[in-house]
Amino acid sequence: MNIKKQFISRFAGAVLLAAPALAALSSCGSVFDDLDPCPRGISLRFVYDYNMEKANAFPSQVDCLTLHIYDADGNFVATHTETTDALSDEGYRMTIDLPAGDYHAVAYGGIECQDASFAHNVPPVSGTRYTDIAMAIKPAHIGTRLHDLFHGAIDFTVEEGLDYSQATVRMMKDTNHFRIMLQHMSYDPVDGKDFEFKIVDDNTLFAHDNSLLDNGETTYTAWTVGQVSTGHVPAEIQGNKAHAADNPVEVKVGYAELSTSRLHLMRNPRLIIYSHEKQRNIVELPLNNYLTLSKSDADDMGDQEYLDRQSRWNMLFFLDRDHLWLKTNIVVNDWRVRINDIDDF
Repeated sequence: MNIKKQFISRFAGAVLLAAPALAALSSCGSVFDDLDPCPRGISLRFVYDYNMEKANAFPSQVDCLTLHIYDADGNFVATHTETTDALSDEGYRMTIDLPAGDYHAVAYGGIECQDASFAHNVPPVSGTRYTDIAMAIKPAHIGTRLHDLFHGAIDFTVEEGLDYSQATVRMMKDTNHFRIMLQHMSYDPVDGKDFEFKIVDDNTLFAHDNSLLDNGETTYTAWTVGQVSTGHVPAEIQGNKAHAADNPVEVKVGYAELSTSRLHLMRNPRLIIYSHEKQRNIVELPLNNYLTLSKSDADDMGDQEYLDRQSRWNMLFFLDRDHLWLKTNIVVNDWRVRINDIDDF
């Protein structure tokens, strides 16, 4: 009697343990051809840590996402987008059903948003290949604060089975934001409205691999200019020793902000600042040369990686009595760069 009870108990337990597996197998076409096929595909995580902090800023900086999928032969398969607050969740994953096979995907952050500054020249559709992708800046957005653009690409394989393959897409930011400030060495007030700020570059068109394509030079102008106070200094510093303690001097500097597309060492971007009062350029320099000089010896990376990881630039120029830039005095991202013999072009 005890043996019989033990047998029945073990048999019942085995049936209970096997029931979920049998249910799963019986619910997909790998067992019964007339049922739905077994679910499979890819679950993608998106990471933006290609920055100076080397920390994932995807949840805080990417507000819309586009993913183009291509098959093993490079032919277009589908496009998937996400524009909700789900992207701000560190645990966000884009899960896509796909047949088993090899795939290539190209991801963009920032092109599906309402105020997007970049768009496809030709939208990826059936009959196109991933090598046909060309991403371009919208002409109307030149001279505005650009909406950030991010790019990433990945090859992945969907395996046979009941689960989803896992992969991570690593993104890079393709936009740069500049804040340029002008300060007079004598502490005379400077107003950004008295100057014209420009960055000239050929960087408005991207290939599928995020490399820059020749598209002709574009002039980026400032989207805002103005004047800001940096505080007060004793008048004696300015050379006025009479009543110095009672007459501190307020230091006012001029500023401008500009946005540009990706900076690349294969290009020759130029920063130009024109004085309306002097009716001439007071700053004209090769931008990449000066920006890379601000790279610290502690930054273990090449110049191009530095330009790609850094996306916000602060540049402070000091002006002499003629409102000309003192080439021995420039500060880039808190680094004082002293240059005496560099050729501008």
